[in-house]
Amino acid sequence: MISMKDARRSVPMAGAILGMILGTVLAGSLPARAAEPIEGNWKTESGETAQIGKCGTAYCVTLKTGKYAGKKIGTLSGTGADYSGEITDPANDKTYSGSAAVTGSAMKLKGCVLKVLCKSQTWSRL
Repeated sequence: MISMKDARRSVPMAGAILGMILGTVLAGSLPARAAEPIEGNWKTESGETAQIGKCGTAYCVTLKTGKYAGKKIGTLSGTGADYSGEITDPANDKTYSGSAAVTGSAMKLKGCVLKVLCKSQTWSRL
């Protein structure tokens, strides 16, 4: 039979064990890392869907729908809201110095020739 004194000592121990078990279960259910804001599927200005995902240490932009589906059209590096790299026009295969800025569910992309002649587009997150 357990004495009242022994029972009182085992209650804090049981609480500590329960806390460790719950902490382990909850930690295991959380994602390992949050995705960068640029990662995901985006609707381009011309209506196609582009997917942006990790490729090595950068992010690759690949068209998923439309005439150029499956074509990689860009590589960007950065973190948070600002990225830079190269963007290719799939219609003429010309590659431009580019940048992207993510704000909420919108991404503004800019491609430039000699940093003087630039074109911009705004894509929306799907």
